[in-house]
Amino acid sequence: MTRHEVVRELELIAELRSRLAVADPRLARGLGDDAAVVRGRAYAVTSVDTMVDGVHFRRGRLSPREIGHRALAGALSDLAAMGVDGRAAPGSPGGIQAYLALGLPGGFGLDEGRALLDGAAELAGAHGVTIAGGDITAAPALLLSFTVVGWADDPGALVGRDGARPGDLVGVTGALGGSAAGLAVTEDRLVGLEPSLAEALRRRYATPTPRLAAGHALAEVGGVTAMLDVSDGLATDAAHLARASGVAIELDLDALPLGAGVADAAGLLGEDPAVLAARGGEDYELCFCAGPASRSAVEEAVAVADPTATVTWIGEVTGRAQPGLRFRGAGPGELSGFEHRF
Repeated sequence: MTRHEVVRELELIAELRSRLAVADPRLARGLGDDAAVVRGRAYAVTSVDTMVDGVHFRRGRLSPREIGHRALAGALSDLAAMGVDGRAAPGSPGGIQAYLALGLPGGFGLDEGRALLDGAAELAGAHGVTIAGGDITAAPALLLSFTVVGWADDPGALVGRDGARPGDLVGVTGALGGSAAGLAVTEDRLVGLEPSLAEALRRRYATPTPRLAAGHALAEVGGVTAMLDVSDGLATDAAHLARASGVAIELDLDALPLGAGVADAAGLLGEDPAVLAARGGEDYELCFCAGPASRSAVEEAVAVADPTATVTWIGEVTGRAQPGLRFRGAGPGELSGFEHRF
């Protein structure tokens, strides 16, 4: 490592400590030591989410601040999908801690590093998350890997993917397709879209909101049997849920809630809006199953926890024969979302 790289690394570590330092009574030791020491609760709920330039985003298309926000949002969405309680009362254990592993390519400037940290810190502050530590290294491409840790006193209060039952209704929070359309905006594939719509869609892709409050409300209300976040596209993620639960799920393509501007974007792309909503990834909404008797309670609980996360019922669990996913109203051929190819 050259002397210039050493200076840059130390400078960025100093920036990380100054920008992310918080007075959190849960931390016995945080940034600045070789390891964090955190006072938690009985069960740790942990997820790791990694985003790489050229795979999950393009540096030239997003600002460093947006990249930092987006990387942490993707990780927190995994905890939302389990129903983790994201906040803790002052002075009490719990809440969520995040740990950032950051790989920096050559030419990545200190100002870019500051902005990236600021984007993550702003989102962390909005959700009561403490960025408690991490690591910085040289890398061939910009890489951000967030490990997030939430807490629970009873693992039975969390919701997994494997509990859906025949007769359950399938619901989704918020709206779908906005992130896929926003990606098209960043790639200049939506020429002619009204500017305010284009900017709103771009924000939906660049700075998503993890549904932590809605996820916890769904876990608490009772009757929710299975849940996961929509990161790879509803068509892929609902199929994961069906297979994990060993059930057959039918979704109504025409019932999918479309984000504002998605229909306009789909028209310009020559796609069916509902198909774009079903296949598009990184909306970070929650897809869940619940017993019919819990329908009203689920709607009310989510509305109280997060009024922007309106529940839409999009299908049902039809049985256990031939577990998998089918879309009513879809044309021939299988609908699928994103899947990494190695």
